[in-house]
Amino acid sequence: MKRTPWTLLLAGATLCAAAHAQQADRPAASAGNEAASAAVPETVAESVPQAAAEASPAPSDASADDNGAAAAAAAAQEEKLYLDAVRALSEGRPDEATGKLERLLEKNSLHAGAWLDLAISHCSLGNESEAERMFEQIETRFNPPPAIRELIAHYRKSGCKGAQVARRAMSFKLGRGYDSNVNQGSSNRFITVGSGDKLSQVELGPDSLPKGDHFNVLSGDFNQPLGSRGMLLIAQLRALRHSRVDSQDTSSGLLALEKPWSAGTWTGRATAAFGLVRLGGDLYQRQGQVLLRATPPVALGEATSWSLTAGYSGAEYPTRRYYDSHTLDLGSTVAWSAKRASVVLAAGVLADHGRDTRPGGDRAGWYGSANVFGALGDKAIGEVGVSRQSWRSDHAYSPGLIDTTRRQDTTQLRASLQVPVGTHSALQLELRRTWNRENIPLFRYDSHAVQFSWRTDNW
Repeated sequence: MKRTPWTLLLAGATLCAAAHAQQADRPAASAGNEAASAAVPETVAESVPQAAAEASPAPSDASADDNGAAAAAAAAQEEKLYLDAVRALSEGRPDEATGKLERLLEKNSLHAGAWLDLAISHCSLGNESEAERMFEQIETRFNPPPAIRELIAHYRKSGCKGAQVARRAMSFKLGRGYDSNVNQGSSNRFITVGSGDKLSQVELGPDSLPKGDHFNVLSGDFNQPLGSRGMLLIAQLRALRHSRVDSQDTSSGLLALEKPWSAGTWTGRATAAFGLVRLGGDLYQRQGQVLLRATPPVALGEATSWSLTAGYSGAEYPTRRYYDSHTLDLGSTVAWSAKRASVVLAAGVLADHGRDTRPGGDRAGWYGSANVFGALGDKAIGEVGVSRQSWRSDHAYSPGLIDTTRRQDTTQLRASLQVPVGTHSALQLELRRTWNRENIPLFRYDSHAVQFSWRTDNW
């Protein structure tokens, strides 16, 4: 049985409340002994003479304030560790949850919620004997209420066979659309080439001018959890076919592994991916990428999240080897969510190192995007987004022919409307508008596209 995070917290809170009530019914004279036994292992606590506690001097007001602040900080750290463990357990990572809960119980052996969730983690991993030992400890030490006893009985009945807590997921998308410039043809029919006083004007051929066409697109995504540590196998396929301009038909495939990680109070995910792209029937690109996403230990509230990213990718072009490149990407993402809407902001810097023979040489750039998602009515979901990417090359694009150092700025606006149809399907209408503004007229282009799709997921 997979429980959501709030269910885990509710069960833990109920058990903690029961433990607290049980302690409150005890005589006041035993409070000092209870605090001492909570601070050290039970075997050590039993050997500490009561006289030692009575002989300790009373703290001054200043030291009392310091002790109070330290206790509050320790409590906050324990709560953060507990919430991280609950999240790992609810997301199908019992191994990670087990480690965090064990560290928490080393700090606070009376955290009843941690005892319960650690027992469930062991049960999810198939450690039946350890789970049963902890279930017995919970029943003996905390006298849990009936709801918690029923939960324990459920896990005992399951036999702790290590049932899979995460499942594979598949989705498919079939669409039909129109693009006014499928080949990114130049907005300028005439361009000037040459150097110095040897300049000439050239008229571009039909293949270099914009070509509009209808297209069909089919894509599929497959996610398969691997083991109990949260590792995920990702596969993506996409095929785009045009009605007339078949030279721009593309097929692509990507295979990736993604794994969660933690270091101290930092958490994140690491991804390694490899992909292929075919253009017009020929292999166009091979690409490998590693990406590290990290969430800093900064409290921004439940509605806000912040992450940092660092990526490195290498691309090879079998038919155009002079375009081979290696790119470093450093970025940051901030997301804010409300009841019916969410906003995602992203920005980063880029450094692209190419071959010595690549036109323009190395280049540097930056990117930024803003996306707003919101519920429209009872079922429909709307999205509006804008993105900008800029590149600056190191030197002239092609000395003697195009002496200009390339400056590229691409802006895209996107809007979509998605309406659910049935349980696992949705219809989507998407609009895109692109402006590619460059200081070399040959590469300037504009385009607009519209696409209508049917999507099915959660298989």
